[in-house]
Amino acid sequence: MEYLIQYGMFLAKVATLVVAVVILLGAIVSAGSRGKKMPRKGSIRVTPLNDHIDEMKDSLRHSVLDKEELKLIHKAEKKSAKLEHKEKAKQLKEEKKAKDGDAAEGSLEDRKKRVYVLNFDGDIAAEGVSSLREEITAVLSLATEKDEVVLNLESPGGMVHAYGLASSQLLRIKNQSIPLTICVDKVAASGGYMMACLADRLIAAPFAIIGSIGVLVQLPNFHRILKKHDVDYEIISAGEFKRTLSTFGEITKKGKDKVQEDVENIHDIFKTWVKEHRPSVEIDKIATGETWVGMQAKERYMVDEIKTSDEYIVASCASADVFEVEFEIPRSIQDKLGSAFQGSVQKIFSTLFEKSTTNKYQ
Repeated sequence: MEYLIQYGMFLAKVATLVVAVVILLGAIVSAGSRGKKMPRKGSIRVTPLNDHIDEMKDSLRHSVLDKEELKLIHKAEKKSAKLEHKEKAKQLKEEKKAKDGDAAEGSLEDRKKRVYVLNFDGDIAAEGVSSLREEITAVLSLATEKDEVVLNLESPGGMVHAYGLASSQLLRIKNQSIPLTICVDKVAASGGYMMACLADRLIAAPFAIIGSIGVLVQLPNFHRILKKHDVDYEIISAGEFKRTLSTFGEITKKGKDKVQEDVENIHDIFKTWVKEHRPSVEIDKIATGETWVGMQAKERYMVDEIKTSDEYIVASCASADVFEVEFEIPRSIQDKLGSAFQGSVQKIFSTLFEKSTTNKYQ
């Protein structure tokens, strides 16, 4: 027992030392960069997913197949690549010669389809929209009606105005008549579904969470605690409904009724939005704030197909050139340290939760 106590004390000292070092590094970096503004301009990074998949397939083949099999496969692929290169060279030559609109249009039809893959991982403030808007701007500068945009969407929803802006970015794609496919592997709820319903083709994994077409307002109120301790809280405003509900002010029936009216108005707008972009749904049956898994959502015409994003993208690589497009913003050292510390804390809590859950069901 004494050994365990000493070992525990040792771990506590080590943990304290690590935390102190992290804090010290943070202070040094902060002091060194004070007054220096980090440039926020980012850059577009493009990853050819066809090449990525081919590399993985090639690595596996070299480990599994014998030399003779590999030789035959490489010979066939070399022949195919040669023909494809010849076709591309011919196409480029025709495009170069094309002078009028009709000829240019004809050469466009001959080229291979391009699929641009974007990713949106939404939080409550839809902060990912800052990168999404840049990615869409880049894609729209080159994409045509022959191509396709695929958005991997994950979001439990959040602020109405933030997800309204994110949805408006997707409308830019539709306004240029470029096919938009949205894949949901885990969740597209509330504001997430506001975005998802814009898809020309909406695909969901079997157990993805879909729906939550509703509006919620909630906040704690400490008015009675302040009143109990004789603490005054004053609000000076102009306009009858400038302030309805607040954290410290008294909640009145008039203010509560006004907020309820606003919430119902936003809900009606949300319902109209979904119905406009997915006319096949029975809006009054699905706009209850409930959620469903992908298979149930398909039965309610909330999604078009049950499939994972991986299946869809791999299948697209067989007939199109597929590119993942990401907008990267430079991160300061403070951001990197903060992310690393946050990741460590999350990992610790995740491990503790996993252990408690495992013990519970053993």
